[in-house]
Amino acid sequence: MSVTRRHAFGGAFDVPAGYVNTPSIGIPPVTVADTVAAAVDRWRAGADDPPDFTAAVDASRASFARLVGVPADRIAVGATVAGLLTPVAAGLPDGARVLTATGEFTSVTFPFAAQAHRGVTVDAVPVAELASAVDGHDLVAVSVVQSADGTVADLAALRAATVDAGIPVALDVTQAAGWLPLELDWADWIVGAGYKWLLSPRGAAWLAVHPRALERGRPVGANWYAGEDPWDSVYGLPLRLASGARRYDASPAWLAFTGAAAGLEYLASLDAGAVYAHCTGLADTLRDELGLPPAGSAIVALDTDVPSERIARAGVRGSIRAGRLRMGFHLYNTREDVDLAVAALR
Repeated sequence: MSVTRRHAFGGAFDVPAGYVNTPSIGIPPVTVADTVAAAVDRWRAGADDPPDFTAAVDASRASFARLVGVPADRIAVGATVAGLLTPVAAGLPDGARVLTATGEFTSVTFPFAAQAHRGVTVDAVPVAELASAVDGHDLVAVSVVQSADGTVADLAALRAATVDAGIPVALDVTQAAGWLPLELDWADWIVGAGYKWLLSPRGAAWLAVHPRALERGRPVGANWYAGEDPWDSVYGLPLRLASGARRYDASPAWLAFTGAAAGLEYLASLDAGAVYAHCTGLADTLRDELGLPPAGSAIVALDTDVPSERIARAGVRGSIRAGRLRMGFHLYNTREDVDLAVAALR
């Protein structure tokens, strides 16, 4: 694939034509990549001290909060979705029942399934049936957008059903935040990783904690950075964690959060409706060209007999997930990418 510079939504991207693999790895704006490169140069020269990265970490909290529609003081930081959901799982009572979607990404389900020794069970139903299946469960844990095929959960129905039943909800926005407008202040937990649609380096992730859920988790990864004043909790006992969501912080990967601060600030500044229209418009154009109905998702998953080697030779870069060809359309994609995909599949 030849890399060309594309300009979209006020950003410049060095992206190969036919790159529709954002659900696996997002391509950063040039400015974000340059920010990380400059940080590497500073590291090489020994120019930084540990506190120098605090501003980037906190800036990423604020931008993630804007992207999911919650106050910034609810945001904890970490490296992975599973790592940030582990305190949620550890805080469940013995014998708890968790409801999830059939075929859910395992970073969402494994932290809960790993509590089986305490009698915790995980039940799975088709994502369209979640709202009707909440009764009798102690938590619903699901991705807003399914990784395997891009199905968007009916959040309005899920919210209504869980509020009526008093059941907490944990939402993974990894495949949604960055293209799907989100207002999730009603959810108890919101988790997301940055290296896909949030155009950040791998190693940066966030967890929004609703005040009512603050005491429900168990900070099993308690560390110095989770202290009220991290520089006061680097040595000695007793345990002294932050009073708010930061008690769930993991010590951040500095270079990852340096890039994430720049990437999320850019995304949070955009017109969310325009981004949604662009991304889903391209995805639904592809679906239309292939004789499929619109889906309103930036992710398209297709059953195809075309060998993956032929698709790659045609200049299309996607992924095979759950036996289907998965493609995703983000800011930097254009009609050219749709046309390349159509040609490869016919």
